Amino acid sequence: MIVAISWLPKGAAKSVPAPAEPPSKEEVEEMLKSGVLQKSDEAENEEDNEEESDVEMNFDTSRNCEVEGENEDSPVNNVDLTEAMKELDMDNYDDEEDGAEIFGSGLKDLYYASNKLDPYLKCDDIDSEEEEDTVIKSDDAVIVCARNEDDVSHLEVWVLDNLTDNCLNMYVHHDIIIPAFPLCTAWLDCPLKGREEKGNFIAVGSMEPAIEIWDLDIIDEVLPSVVLGGSAAKKMGKKKSTEFKTGSHTEAVLGLAWNEEYRNVLASASADKSVKIWDVSKQICDITMNDHVDKVQAVAWNPFHPKILLSGSFDRSVILKDVRIPSHAGLKFSVAAQVESLKWDPHAENSFLVSLENGTISSFHLEAGADPNMKPSFTLHAHDKAVCSIAFNPLVPNLLATCSLDKTVKLWDLSGNQPSCIASRNPKAGALFSISFSNDYPYLLAMGGSEGKLEVSELYSDFPRLIPYIILFFISTKYFLGSTSRVMTNLA
Repeated sequence: MIVAISWLPKGAAKSVPAPAEPPSKEEVEEMLKSGVLQKSDEAENEEDNEEESDVEMNFDTSRNCEVEGENEDSPVNNVDLTEAMKELDMDNYDDEEDGAEIFGSGLKDLYYASNKLDPYLKCDDIDSEEEEDTVIKSDDAVIVCARNEDDVSHLEVWVLDNLTDNCLNMYVHHDIIIPAFPLCTAWLDCPLKGREEKGNFIAVGSMEPAIEIWDLDIIDEVLPSVVLGGSAAKKMGKKKSTEFKTGSHTEAVLGLAWNEEYRNVLASASADKSVKIWDVSKQICDITMNDHVDKVQAVAWNPFHPKILLSGSFDRSVILKDVRIPSHAGLKFSVAAQVESLKWDPHAENSFLVSLENGTISSFHLEAGADPNMKPSFTLHAHDKAVCSIAFNPLVPNLLATCSLDKTVKLWDLSGNQPSCIASRNPKAGALFSISFSNDYPYLLAMGGSEGKLEVSELYSDFPRLIPYIILFFISTKYFLGSTSRVMTNLA
């Protein structure tokens, strides 16, 4: 299944990712202290023991068969064995001629000094194609999917090319195996480990209390670049209750949000009922807020006021806080059900949406001196089951995408606080957990769910009813000038 989707900004990924370096001695020692390698060895030993048991059982079975065969008086078997030995002619085995051709085409030692001279080998074409596939072009779109399949969790880096040729092509560029079941992701470019240049990282929240940050520009990486929180290193030979690093969450990390203005800042929401603010560059927790009384599912920074943070919880509340004064209670808004996701409206600085477990979406618009008891601007019954994820189109105002456990994705026009559904479809991806528009290519909508299939829809081809609506807004933007041919092709 696909549980989370993150788009990378155009040009953020290196054109040719670097191969991973082997872990240093210090990293190996840290893994030994934390017990990671020990757990792996125990698992391997269990598998070896199972294999040995299987071998012993098979050996015993074969011995029993031999004994039964010996006890049976079977002249037919003896005749078959005699004939087989005659055919093998083992007595004359050492007298066979040297150089006898057993396999081959009769060309004997014919060979070419170089593979390039061999007309039967076409490796150059294959190599050139493989090299081309490993290059990420500056105008390619890149998506990171967090998925779990057959009890293996990993991140998949997808590349979408041919975006200007009206022939979308998608492929997995590389993947990263991660140790725990992922629940959420957040892309960030904050320099790590003393670097000065921007990076290309993905933060991953999982069923574990640690937040892992992986370098997406490295292939076959086995260790995260940074781990925020998590279990403290264990002392060899001692078994105690789990101890956590200073500032760590103590339960699963359910939500993450990167602050694009203060690029070293990451917010996290956890099943331990807390919200934490991390300084990623220093790898420390700066602020812990315990305002909720149940699991915190989602967090979201206001893009216009980057010190304002929203958090939504299973306690049926949304809290707005200025993180400069974390001790302040902030504004608390009650909602009708458990919170699934939160989104600020990128076209209206004081508006946000909350999607809920009961299939509804509530909209709030904040005015100066907002009353915490204020009612939503509107409440929309969007789906028959939980609305797991919502996404505003970054270019077209009032265009919202929603996805649900009811397996459908819907597009809404929110104009005038009177939402109307303008398109709906079942992408055949199972129960849907994550949906997201591309900021660089706003006509692309990615979604994933229980079937484990990444679905990327082009609005004007998969939702033809949207074309007049989209053109109405795109025609007044510079972006439309580069997309006219694609839209007109689909109109025809």
